[in-house]
Amino acid sequence: MRVFNSPPSSEVQTRTRILQTAQRLFASQGFDGTTTRELAEASGVAEGTLFRHFPNKKAILVEVATSGWVDILTDLLTELSEMGSYKAVAQVMRRRMWNLNKNVDLMKVCFMEVQFHPDLRDRIQIEVINKMTDVAEAFFQTAMDKGIYRQADAKLVAKVFLGMFAIAGFSDNTLMEPDASPQEMQQMAEGLADIFLNGVLAKE
Repeated sequence: MRVFNSPPSSEVQTRTRILQTAQRLFASQGFDGTTTRELAEASGVAEGTLFRHFPNKKAILVEVATSGWVDILTDLLTELSEMGSYKAVAQVMRRRMWNLNKNVDLMKVCFMEVQFHPDLRDRIQIEVINKMTDVAEAFFQTAMDKGIYRQADAKLVAKVFLGMFAIAGFSDNTLMEPDASPQEMQQMAEGLADIFLNGVLAKE
């Protein structure tokens, strides 16, 4: 028996397809450069169907950005909670970089559009970035309390950690080549983790 307050699976699939198509189109031609008609056609639905799922194009943009980041946050939460050793930062960073590399369209949409849509920026900040920082801060504070990491400002450490893997995730814009292999990504993750854990000063 179907629960009546749950949308039919076909409706969920249609909504997901619209969001995935929007992410791709917004990344390639921008939010303003994408019409709802184009989006509907590329999603394989009528324009009326699109508006049945979303009140307007702006709502699609907000959903694309925030839902994608919530997925990234959930993955980070899971990895931090399951990490066997506080020194295994390289493995967490490698997987985060790999996932960010796979989500390059989402990253492009967010970084292109937040400058034009303050409400989108505020929502991402409140719903995602603040939560990610809080989770990472609690993780590093626990490690400091256990004497694994030296005492420092846990929130600042969390921001540095998140910033390192976020920047590295833009493989085609920053630290890595667009076609970087898993081995190259592993080396980059291990290098970043080494710098993060040990710093750059020679040991006296």
